[in-house]
Amino acid sequence: MLIPVVSVLALAVLAPGVHRLAPRTAGLLLALLPVGLTLHFARFLPTVTAGGSVSERHDWVPALGVQLSFHLDGLALLFTLLVTGMGAVVLAFSNDYLGHHRGAGRFYALLLLFMASMLGVVLADNALGLFVFWELTTISSFLLIGFDHEREEARAGAQEALLITTLGGLAMLAGLLLLGEAADTSELSTLRTRGELVRAHPRYLAFMLLVVVGALSKSAQVPFHRWLLSAMAAPTPVSAYLHSATMVNAGIYLLARLTPVLGGTTEWSATLTTVGAATMLTGALVAPAQHDLKRLLASSTISALGALTMLLGIPHAAATQAALVLLLAHALYKGALFLVVGMVDHGAGSRDARELGGLRAFMPRTTLVAVTAGLSMVGVPPLLGFLGKESLLDAVLRAPWWGLLVTVVAAAKMFDVAAALVVVVDPFFGRSGPTAHAPHDASPALWLTALVPAAGGLAAGALPGMLVEPWVLPALRNVGPHVEPAPLELWHGFTSTLALSVATVAGGVLVWRQVPALRDLRARWGGMAKWGPGGWYPLALRGVFWLARTQTRALQTGRLRSYVFLTALAAVGLVGGAALTRVSAPPLTVSRPLLPHEVVTSLLLLSGAVFAATTTSRQSALASLAVVGLAASLLFTFFGAPDLGITQVLVDILTVIMLLLAFRRLPGFHKLTSLASRLRDVAISLALGGVVAVLLLAAQRIQVAPAISSGMVARSVPEAHGRNVVNVILVDFRALDTLGEITVLALAAVGVHGLVKLRTRMPGRA
Repeated sequence: MLIPVVSVLALAVLAPGVHRLAPRTAGLLLALLPVGLTLHFARFLPTVTAGGSVSERHDWVPALGVQLSFHLDGLALLFTLLVTGMGAVVLAFSNDYLGHHRGAGRFYALLLLFMASMLGVVLADNALGLFVFWELTTISSFLLIGFDHEREEARAGAQEALLITTLGGLAMLAGLLLLGEAADTSELSTLRTRGELVRAHPRYLAFMLLVVVGALSKSAQVPFHRWLLSAMAAPTPVSAYLHSATMVNAGIYLLARLTPVLGGTTEWSATLTTVGAATMLTGALVAPAQHDLKRLLASSTISALGALTMLLGIPHAAATQAALVLLLAHALYKGALFLVVGMVDHGAGSRDARELGGLRAFMPRTTLVAVTAGLSMVGVPPLLGFLGKESLLDAVLRAPWWGLLVTVVAAAKMFDVAAALVVVVDPFFGRSGPTAHAPHDASPALWLTALVPAAGGLAAGALPGMLVEPWVLPALRNVGPHVEPAPLELWHGFTSTLALSVATVAGGVLVWRQVPALRDLRARWGGMAKWGPGGWYPLALRGVFWLARTQTRALQTGRLRSYVFLTALAAVGLVGGAALTRVSAPPLTVSRPLLPHEVVTSLLLLSGAVFAATTTSRQSALASLAVVGLAASLLFTFFGAPDLGITQVLVDILTVIMLLLAFRRLPGFHKLTSLASRLRDVAISLALGGVVAVLLLAAQRIQVAPAISSGMVARSVPEAHGRNVVNVILVDFRALDTLGEITVLALAAVGVHGLVKLRTRMPGRA
């Protein structure tokens, strides 16, 4: 499973070159790999149908016990086939749609990077690996949404998607780390078996909410849904791929994957059901009033994602099955409809529903695709959208609080039906209007490619037992431990579900007839959006910029002493605080009394340090620091390290000479600080010294690995032909390290010399 992910990444690197070599067929050539991967993963269908799975593990960070692991089961297979299958369709469609664009090679590369990232998300078994691929989808979607980076709208939409989903991703990372600590594993396949342990953990609510926030932000749930509308600045093929099979489904996948672990509690059900129902209703209510067909479809996607989230929160087997069926149906009809909008924009020069009409006479083949996919969105048999809608209605009728949910779902589905009619009926069967240029039908390559998902929805709806159950039922077993699947059939008799389904279609037609009034209402009350997420985001963004500027002014003062002070203060507060709570005070044991010359040398060292800190002359301070260095050298010599003492003497002499050359033309010290600030600096310095001393004493008692001194002694003579072990280590065993230190000193000397020479040449300088 690593090879497919790596192969798509490798093809992303090669994509610009492929486009340069074959600009007219690059999209079709690049689509061959996802087609092959679709067939490759389809081979595992018998395995997962029988309840099996395929795992693969590679060492990633062995020292920490972290593996790059992959796991393919029924749930991962369903999402994998959507990613590769729809990826092939979008690449083939882009061959004609964007093949002439000057950035087509870059587009193909980013789209393949997006595909590889989503494959990694759905196949990753390690939580950290999943997070890495999760953030790769964020980065690749940011680049795709901002593909036309010369447009302000594209840049703003890309930034919004990046900020919102990244913040959610960081919350998810914290939740996954806490979850892994609670379950004592970061492997998702193992987590599935430890649900009871996780749900009984005292911090369950904390990591559950963190994970859910990450998933909800990725899947554009209320109040994070704004970014999905802004993402419509992306090229239409990107919108089709993002909405049908990739980024927005990543959050749904994560919720489904963790349902056996985090689900089954009141907190989980209440959160997902409430947020999902609110998102479903919000997206549906605003969809029909949108006149931009892409934004209309994006709003209906928000509604569908809310329905999926709500279903995953309902503690019933029928709801879980409905979520998977609706996921598959939505991917097929929504992907086709976005491609239809692209063909309309390409063929008529507009995607404004108010300007379009009568296109069936000019675009008959595009009309065929639009009608097929639109009927599936409405929920008309025998299309798969009908099965998805029936499953959704049946699930909410079985829910514990079905009365409220049925009202929400019925209202949302009516507005979804109206949105589908706006997309299909108004442009193709409505009254003709002026367009940017004479409408023309899409090329065979475009409409045949778009027909693939639309026809797939028709075939799957007509033969659900053959084309839906083999993909849905294996996934169903991985979402719920005790899920009993119900047979998928087009006809269950005259039931309350069927009656409610017919009522939603009839109500949707009535809503569609009132679309002009809805648009007027939206224009009249559009200012109210500033009180919702549409207004919160700009306000929050301005707040972030204000905080950044304030923080920069406070911290980036341009004064070195301020930086040193803040660094020392942070070290004392963070390291010292941790030392007080986690490091036990080491006992001060004296192996022998200090000799007189050792006492004198120690006092000399201390006196030099105090004098260097209190003198007002730079030369005197340097001389005092030289005394400190020489006293330290004597101590090294007294305690059996004469080589280290000699090295210290040489380094001190060189340092003093360099600093004297640098400081000889600088003015003397001036008292620019108050006595209180100097006393504060003294206290911070003493505290930092104490923290370092305690940590050094504590570190002497910790042995994390066998000592290497005996090995160095044993290898000194036979390998380096030297009996002075310290010299052998510096010159032979760590020669590159020593060479690096010498190079740093030499570069510092050259830099200081250049600064001094520059100062002497400046006008007005002595």
